[in-house]
Amino acid sequence: MEELTGILVLHKPAGFTSHDCIMKVRKILRMKRVGHTGTLDPDVTGVLPICLGRATKIAEYITDAGKEYIGEVTLGFATSTEDASGEIVEEKKVNRTISRVEILQVLESLKGTITQIPPMFSAVKVNGKRLYEYAFKGQTVERPSREVQILDLELLDDRNEFVGENITFSFRVACSKGTYVRTLAVTIGEKLGFPAHMSKLMRNRSAVFTLESSVTFDQISEMKENNTISKAIFPIETGVMNLPKLVVDGDISSKIINGAVLMKKHFSIEMHEPTAVFDESGKLLAIYQNHPDKDWLLKPVKIIQID
Repeated sequence: MEELTGILVLHKPAGFTSHDCIMKVRKILRMKRVGHTGTLDPDVTGVLPICLGRATKIAEYITDAGKEYIGEVTLGFATSTEDASGEIVEEKKVNRTISRVEILQVLESLKGTITQIPPMFSAVKVNGKRLYEYAFKGQTVERPSREVQILDLELLDDRNEFVGENITFSFRVACSKGTYVRTLAVTIGEKLGFPAHMSKLMRNRSAVFTLESSVTFDQISEMKENNTISKAIFPIETGVMNLPKLVVDGDISSKIINGAVLMKKHFSIEMHEPTAVFDESGKLLAIYQNHPDKDWLLKPVKIIQID
């Protein structure tokens, strides 16, 4: 049986790690070459693109593309993990009315480039160890800050006044790779004057893949049983739509499949980043980028059509 190739958009349920999802999809589809496109915490639900077969070669380019989430922030207490799964580490009941205008101003102030410090309960490596490894031992280490892009941040609540000891409201955020929405929720709370945490999170878009195109484990099992699983699999080409595109003719296609280094002068585009190279029929052949040492050459990063 020919191995499946393409992208399956899983509607990830709560309670599963990204690795759990891979193992379950492998079992359902009875195939080994399965990979995810960036870690989602167990409590987070929503879009998790899963690469099958040769599509595992382009997983990183889906990971690098933009994401969109529907989050919920709760004011009044902060947790050790910055989400609902952690222990309460700080508490301050909301003792005043918070206006809609005030929240909108805070959200507006966080759009653009912001600096975040990864939470201790995260997979970022410091001195060769994951931060959560330190956190589980009760250790806190210095973490490198990172710049991330908040492309859009919208309040999803129509109230004009927010009242209560613990105030909760939802928001939608479109952001770059590497953004910690948990940390964003904490920052929203800080700017409003109260400890906070992210009480819920759902990813509704990753690259071009949306919640509407996602399928559940049960649906995958049913389609596998009915031999209709191909209907849920996006072509590998869909996974690189965020990359610059170069179309080549038949003569060059054969050279690309064999991993040839190419001369820039033969092409009309300037490559400053990884570029997806297609043949004239629209098939993805490879990912190329500038040669690191010879600026007149283009070097293959991934050859897609060779296993």
